[in-house]
Amino acid sequence: MAKGGKKKHNTSPTIENRKARFDYHIDHTLEVGIKLLGTEVKSAREGKVSLKEGYVRVQGAGPPSLWLHSVHIAEYTHAAKAFQHNTTRTRLLLAHKREIAQLVRETQIRGVTIVPMKMYFKDGLAKLQIAVARGKKQFDKRNTIKDREADRAIERAMTRKRI
Repeated sequence: MAKGGKKKHNTSPTIENRKARFDYHIDHTLEVGIKLLGTEVKSAREGKVSLKEGYVRVQGAGPPSLWLHSVHIAEYTHAAKAFQHNTTRTRLLLAHKREIAQLVRETQIRGVTIVPMKMYFKDGLAKLQIAVARGKKQFDKRNTIKDREADRAIERAMTRKRI
């Protein structure tokens, strides 16, 4: 069979953290791998992941590493109780040393954090898109809501005009 035969369709869901775009100004994003247990992978493929309260910390005295905190991956229902994972355990993120060093430099500024944006599967491997973000103030959030409502009003007006 020739190389690159049939394309595989990705049936796994993409889990997004929509609240992050509302709560933070996103500077830039980075794709990293995530180290999961077997039951966590199966549960993630079913889409039972919540990234809403999650955050990423750079830890380690020697070579620093990225750790994902407060992300909830539900228990896999078909596994025995003895093989279940802790739903909110900290998970290791996999990235190159230079990328981690860049993130360390960027997060030393006050008000800057690293948040998970998306979790998805790419070529059978679990990937996480993380973003360097600055927290929004209350008035920024109000402006976001105002802009979103204005866009909806414009869209409604445009659909009425087409008819």
